[in-house]
Amino acid sequence: MFKIGLAEDDVKIASLIKTGLQEHNYSVTTISDGGMALNAFQEEDFDLIILDVMMPGMNGIEVCRQLRETNKKVPILMLTALGSVDDKVLGLNSGADDYLVKPFHFKELLARIEALLRRHAPAFTQQKNLLSYAGIILDTYSKTVQREGKDIQLTAKEFTLLELFLKNPNRLLSRQYIAENAWDISFDTGTNVIDVYVNFLRNKIEKGFDTKLIHTKIGMGYIMK
Repeated sequence: MFKIGLAEDDVKIASLIKTGLQEHNYSVTTISDGGMALNAFQEEDFDLIILDVMMPGMNGIEVCRQLRETNKKVPILMLTALGSVDDKVLGLNSGADDYLVKPFHFKELLARIEALLRRHAPAFTQQKNLLSYAGIILDTYSKTVQREGKDIQLTAKEFTLLELFLKNPNRLLSRQYIAENAWDISFDTGTNVIDVYVNFLRNKIEKGFDTKLIHTKIGMGYIMK
């Protein structure tokens, strides 16, 4: 899991960014003070740093400058409400790798983060293809599945269903949600196709292992935990 350091003093923005990135399997540490952020980023290794320009204690420009004195490699994405060309040049000249002006869409922030990691972290592309939980490793690129090193052969639909569970561990998934996201159809209450395929998947990923992973919540759906 890639670690991101987020220095942002707006609690609401920081919370939205952190929640969104965690949903995409990033580990996020948030700090609201520039001086404290500098200390944290110097003491702990992060795969990427997001810096707001306007912060108490020390502004993001100065944090970036001082970080670059000791860490030339970590990618830095700067966030600011200041969108003039001069402001962007100042941010980039301080050592930032990219610059995003507020307000922004989360999709653009995510795309910029992934672009920076592709350039700066060689393992990023390979790791983004992998989903893992409780000894299961699913590779979305090669379409292979293993549990504790044992190869598991799945049909295309079983693979899609497992991928959905691995993207939502410890989350209760209703039959309607599964139908819409794994089958791309509206849920028909008159069919048991979801239950049938969940049982198929269970038999393949749980048979021969002590720990059961997919649990039924009667009348509610399924959860992987």
